[in-house]
Amino acid sequence: MPVQNPYAEYQRNKILTASPAELTLMLYEGAIKFCNIAIMAIDQNDIQKAHTNIMKTQRIIEEFRNTLDRKYPVAEEFDKIYVYVLRRLFDANIKKDREILEEVNGHLRSLRDTWKEVMKRCNMA
Repeated sequence: MPVQNPYAEYQRNKILTASPAELTLMLYEGAIKFCNIAIMAIDQNDIQKAHTNIMKTQRIIEEFRNTLDRKYPVAEEFDKIYVYVLRRLFDANIKKDREILEEVNGHLRSLRDTWKEVMKRCNMA
């Protein structure tokens, strides 16, 4: 039986074979992607699409918060960042505010780039 969607199968295999570090990077990339889609949706006045993608971004950040290993002091600092980002996403969703989403995207990119550096220094990539 042929594969229905080769791209979807590739994505599924990529996720199933990824290390925890790579999965974290994928989640950061996904949050950035959904935030970008929300920005474009606001520009196109597509309120529902903006809402949907802001919520997807929020769910990823909530997952990061839920999986913090609190035995390390740095976890509290990450939690503060995530709480701030979630608050800004909430504000952006209420106001459908492009500028807030641009700010959030800057934070997400910074977190992703930091994670990439950690992966490189720890030979996780």
